[in-house]
Amino acid sequence: MDKLEKYRRIIKQVLTEYASHKFVNQDKAEEFERQTIFDETGDHYQVLNVGWEKYERTFASPIHIDIKNGKLWIQQNLTDYDFIGEFIEKGIPKKDIVLAFHAPYKRKYTGFAVA
Repeated sequence: MDKLEKYRRIIKQVLTEYASHKFVNQDKAEEFERQTIFDETGDHYQVLNVGWEKYERTFASPIHIDIKNGKLWIQQNLTDYDFIGEFIEKGIPKKDIVLAFHAPYKRKYTGFAVA
C-alpha cells in the first residue's frame, strides 16, 4: 500500500471512530448528529456536528484535515480528542503532519512539519 492510500485509510478510520462517540451530555445531544465527510478525490476529510439545541441551529466542523503534497494538514481541531496522537500511533510520522491551525511562523515550535 502506498503512503497516500495508507494515510487516507488511517484518517477515515480515526475520524469514523471519533464520530461514533456519544456526546457527554445526552440531554443536549438528542438532536445532534455527527457526520463524516470523506472526499478522496480532493483529499478533504471532515467531521460535522449537525442538529438543533433547543431553538438554535448547530452546524459546525470541529475537525478538518486535508492531504497536500503527501502531508496531513490539520486545518481545524476544535476537540479535545487526541486524533493526532492516534495518527502517530498508527504510523504517520510527525514530519508528515502540519498543524495548519497555527500561524506559519509558530509551526517551527510545534515539533511537527512546518509546511
